[in-house]
Amino acid sequence: MPNRPPEHETASNGGQPIHCVVGSGPTGVACAQALLERGARVRLLDGGVGLEASRAEAIAQLRRGSPELWTGEQLALLKEGTKASSKGIPLKRIYGSDYPYRECELHAPADYLGVGLRPSLGRGGLSTVWGAAMLPYLDRDLDDWPLRLADLEPHYAAVVKLTGLSARHDGLETRFRLYAEAPRALELSRQAKALLARLERHRTPLATAGVSFGQARLAVAAPGPSGSAGCIYCGLCMYGCPYEYIYHSGDTLDRLRQHPRFSYQPDVIVTDVQAAPAGVTVKGYGRTDRAPFAAEVGRVYLAAGVIPTAQILLRSLALYDRTVFMKDSQYFLLPLASPRGIGDVRRERLHTLSQLFLEIDDARISPYTVHLQVYSYNDLIGQAIGNLLGPLRRRLDFLARALESRLLIVQGYLHSAHSSQIAVTLKQGTAGQPDRLRLEARPSRQTRPMIRRILGKLLRHGGQLGAWPLPPMLQVAEAGRGFHCGGTFPMRRQPGALETDLLGRPAGWERLHLVDASVLPSIPATTITFSAMANAHRIGWEAATLA
Repeated sequence: MPNRPPEHETASNGGQPIHCVVGSGPTGVACAQALLERGARVRLLDGGVGLEASRAEAIAQLRRGSPELWTGEQLALLKEGTKASSKGIPLKRIYGSDYPYRECELHAPADYLGVGLRPSLGRGGLSTVWGAAMLPYLDRDLDDWPLRLADLEPHYAAVVKLTGLSARHDGLETRFRLYAEAPRALELSRQAKALLARLERHRTPLATAGVSFGQARLAVAAPGPSGSAGCIYCGLCMYGCPYEYIYHSGDTLDRLRQHPRFSYQPDVIVTDVQAAPAGVTVKGYGRTDRAPFAAEVGRVYLAAGVIPTAQILLRSLALYDRTVFMKDSQYFLLPLASPRGIGDVRRERLHTLSQLFLEIDDARISPYTVHLQVYSYNDLIGQAIGNLLGPLRRRLDFLARALESRLLIVQGYLHSAHSSQIAVTLKQGTAGQPDRLRLEARPSRQTRPMIRRILGKLLRHGGQLGAWPLPPMLQVAEAGRGFHCGGTFPMRRQPGALETDLLGRPAGWERLHLVDASVLPSIPATTITFSAMANAHRIGWEAATLA
């Protein structure tokens, strides 16, 4: 990598400024797409860590065959390193690889004190391991935002064109627009169908109680009526789809690279940015060779993820030992048990992402929406049950099967107003050591009482749900474990120190934009990636025409 950028990386090219996006995650590609739509010239810099070639070839072999022909050895490689317990799973891998998190300690060193959030230098960022859930925010959950839902709506529609959406016209639409003209729906599992049928029979009393529901909306390709490609229900979603039917931003990146005004440079670690006479200077080094990197560009859009973006901005401002606070949407896991089993779920052809969404709108619990994602059987649930049975698991396999056919898992999220915060401080390196972030959880006293109220509500309505929560098995995750975090440098109409304007610009900066979740003023409970992408698309769209 050269010490100075080539000619096409200077701040302008024939009078047209270069717009530099940092990061290939969902917000990076959404911002880049908007910039290109507005006629801009775009350069995307990225850590670019990728899947090992040997695993990529192994997955390609799976893709060339059908599930009936897959061997135990092939599946073991894909599932390698993923273990489940009653507390859930550790950091989610993709195709048995940890590459989304690899090299972060080397290039973005940090100490995590009670914090489950992690960054990614991978190509596609954390979208390679996400759950693909897509639900927009509501105005009632944006009371501290300088924007309203109407400001985001055209950009939600733009994002759906990038990601695709499997969804169904159902009761969720009374509150949450689909933003898709003709969505195709995935087939629900038998457990989910039984639960949904029960919910439908009790729709009126549940609505009176502030509970709405519907099929989970997922950025997953569903097969079309004319035989168009889509999910084949192989049950491997939690390990990585061999057919890549689950959206990740690498898909969009591949399409962007075909555009004549777009260029992509991987293997770049951005360390800081500095104002320049004609724009912004981006500084860093090569990920593989440590060669210095510098490029003067017209504008910079930081989409590196909330941890690297904080590190880059704090270092650029030389704000060492200055603590900023990141918001979190508290994540918790809760099993539901149905009195009736659904047969042998181990042999069912199904997808294993979220099957249903439940939304709770009850002022006695929270002034904000509570979001619940319902999962039916997958083999990780079976693994967790087997671990609970311990050495008797083989003798008690009949019991394990009975439990598996009755058990559902809820992933719950709270608004950040009722969740932990994460204190983020950049510590300057000494004696040749690199700078280091310190992330420390600051729990909220409101979190557990609120989750207990949610439990109480689910218990009271268990008959209408057809399933009852199991409170002894509740797991309240550490701060950041749900990866729904942001708000470190929140957007304000009149930003103060370490806040940003409506275009994500920190106070005093004209051509530096933060476009990832770092600028969200709060984190509503409904899914974060959809809204973070929409906001990044909005910023790119509006900033593209600035002088």
